[in-house]
Amino acid sequence: MGKYDPLRDYLRKQKADDLELSFVEMERKIGYMLPKSASLPQWWASPSEPATAPVQHKAWTDAGFDAVLIAGADRVRFRRAGST
Repeated sequence: MGKYDPLRDYLRKQKADDLELSFVEMERKIGYMLPKSASLPQWWASPSEPATAPVQHKAWTDAGFDAVLIAGADRVRFRRAGST
């Protein structure tokens, strides 16, 4: 089981196309503290080469979502890929 699999599994169960989670909520789901680098937009950004995507990125993309850091809020908006 990967470190971010609980987040992936949670996102897969969601019916909404758009949802926000705080860092604390995500940490509760994964059972670990997010790294300090999670406060940087690039940690959440899509990589230019999908084959080299980091493990956290694979978690939400495998669930069908994109992620964007909400600046200054320690929150992330997950939006279902392909939704408007």
